[in-house]
Amino acid sequence: MESNSNSNPIKMFLPILFIISFLVFSSSQASVLDFCVADLSLPDGPSGYSCKDPNKVTVDDFVYSGLASPGTISNLTKSATSTAFADQFVGLNGLRVSMARADLEVGGVVPLHSHPGGSEIAFVVSGTITAGLISTTANKVYVKTLKKGEMIVFPQGLLHFFVNSGNRKALVLVSFGSSSPGLQFVNNALFGNDLPTELLAKATVLDAAEIKKLKALVGGSG
Repeated sequence: MESNSNSNPIKMFLPILFIISFLVFSSSQASVLDFCVADLSLPDGPSGYSCKDPNKVTVDDFVYSGLASPGTISNLTKSATSTAFADQFVGLNGLRVSMARADLEVGGVVPLHSHPGGSEIAFVVSGTITAGLISTTANKVYVKTLKKGEMIVFPQGLLHFFVNSGNRKALVLVSFGSSSPGLQFVNNALFGNDLPTELLAKATVLDAAEIKKLKALVGGSG
């Protein structure tokens, strides 16, 4: 009687496929670095910065003090935002984490903005803030007043803001699910550029005189 051991070629090759897959996986794991400190002398890309030569990495690449003190308060917003992204804190590169701090004077605001590269969690260290986000579903708005010890999450890419709604300075610490989440303020994107006022008026359905006023506030031209 003829043996049927070769009747199913898939079964015959399964052990070989398993061994090949294991070797490929093992070699790829062996090539994975413990870290990829950003080499800022090279351009950034969709997957982050290229890795700094490991032999040139020092402990200072894993330490950052940029959030230790408040930034410079803006006269316009009465707030200061300081970030610790991969282009400032090179040790974060590729780790999918980063931080920021927002200091708000009484009545201060961190205006409408978004982070296209990552979601955000904001923790109120001191003071009272009113925070809100706008969903892309029927532009629904979610607003909440938060006190010390409370936090709020902003899904990736959604517009959101903070307002100091208390009677003392507020400090908010923020963490992101990306080492380079990006930051775009709506006001700066619309009015801090050189797009001609007449064209911007048509694109936004805003009055040209109001646009010129807003451009003057945020440093735009045209």
